[in-house]
Amino acid sequence: MNENTPPRTQLRVGRLTKAHGLKGAIKLEMFTDDPGRRFVPGARFTLQVPSGSPWHGKTLELVELRWYNQQPVGFFKDVPDRTAAESLAKAILWIEQDAAEASDEEDAWYDHQLVGLAVVRDGVQVGTIARLDHMPAQDLLIVKTPAGDVMVPFVKAIVPSVDIASGIVTVTPPTGLFEELPDEPDDAPSEAAPSDEATE
Repeated sequence: MNENTPPRTQLRVGRLTKAHGLKGAIKLEMFTDDPGRRFVPGARFTLQVPSGSPWHGKTLELVELRWYNQQPVGFFKDVPDRTAAESLAKAILWIEQDAAEASDEEDAWYDHQLVGLAVVRDGVQVGTIARLDHMPAQDLLIVKTPAGDVMVPFVKAIVPSVDIASGIVTVTPPTGLFEELPDEPDDAPSEAAPSDEATE
């Protein structure tokens, strides 16, 4: 079927960013709050890479995880040198996941779980999630609104709550992110009720 879409039983837990040193080590960006459980020697990851990549359709086995200056670095089986490591840059790592443990991962969701969810700010729906863009620096939620698509950085400070069960993603965006939305009557109550001051 869709060979680029990971199976529904898998969970996205990290991204390989760039080669580290000459011995095949690769810097990691983690999408899990529990790296000690997910990134253990022998852990196997399904790779999400372009179809033209030599790694397409393959899995990767972790040999060792080390930390350099608070940056996680992975050593993987069959990645013997820097050239091999560079060929894995930007690959996204998925693991087999039990449906029963889905609630244990706070900050990791399947893309298809998020698409279509309502995006709510201050109790008011401002749009729906159209897709996720996996960028090198961070993931972006592409939110479809009446005024067009808005890119929302998928970080805890801006997206504090994702409730898959209720279909709601709560956002606390900085000023200006959604300001172009035309239908926000609740944002300016003081202007709408000058008569309160007139009674004094």
